[in-house]
Amino acid sequence: MFWKTAIAVILTVAAAFLTHSTAVTVATFLVAMVVVIIFEGVRIVPQQNAWVIERLGKFHRVLEPGLNLIVPFFDRVAYKHSLKEVPLDVPEQICITKDNTQLTVDGIIYFQVIDPRLASYGSSDYVQAVTQLAQTALRSVVGKMELDKTFESRDEINHTVVQVLDEAGRTWGIKVLRYEIKSLTPPEAILRAMQAQITAEREKRAVIATSEGKRQQEINLADGERQAAILRAEGFALALKTINDQAMTADQKTMSLQYLETLKQIGGSPSSKIVVPMELSGLVAGLVAVADQAKGNGRAAAD
Repeated sequence: MFWKTAIAVILTVAAAFLTHSTAVTVATFLVAMVVVIIFEGVRIVPQQNAWVIERLGKFHRVLEPGLNLIVPFFDRVAYKHSLKEVPLDVPEQICITKDNTQLTVDGIIYFQVIDPRLASYGSSDYVQAVTQLAQTALRSVVGKMELDKTFESRDEINHTVVQVLDEAGRTWGIKVLRYEIKSLTPPEAILRAMQAQITAEREKRAVIATSEGKRQQEINLADGERQAAILRAEGFALALKTINDQAMTADQKTMSLQYLETLKQIGGSPSSKIVVPMELSGLVAGLVAVADQAKGNGRAAAD
């Protein structure tokens, strides 16, 4: 505003010096001041922005996006805020875990200005304030966890830090939307020990898998041999039974033939007389026929 007014005065003096006319000088001054008032009294605020207006050094109002009018020489734009979501990188820091291990942590905050007035007067620098508070909250949360737990609890750490920042950010006119840990880096010695542990676990699982495979293979082979032995035993038993049955059948036929031969010899003797009951006469006749048939088959085979 001061420089614009000074330019208007300079133009007025130049017009008076060149024209030596009072009317031209006054007209030049009036036109220059009108231009200055228009430039100073009209404000066009971009979308997703908020401008804070002070009148005579005191908060007056917040200009919304679009065309706005203010009173020149009395009002001024004191602060300009973006209402967009802002990513803020939190510097890397060293935290001490519950088991006294150093852990290098860095993250990023996403916040948004929701109250331009509080963002202007609630803190001299809300960006620095939220950064420092994020580091403090992060050290506090990590200090309550052991090293192994920190790698598994990223979401829990992020949630806790957001709660702390959001509660404090209300007095600064900002809302912390989320916090994300970018990296958790333990010391080099811890990294080597963790890598060795992972390698040992993998080798252990490989040995167990190999031994299980061999064990299953031996079980399968033993089961196969057992099944084969059972089948061989069953086959041998069946063959033995068949042979035995055939042998018994042959013995029975031989004994029958011998019995019939004895009967015939006894019957052919003049001094012997055999009385056969009626009930067995049919059976004896059948046996005799069988014996004769067997003999006839034997002779045919001999010829």
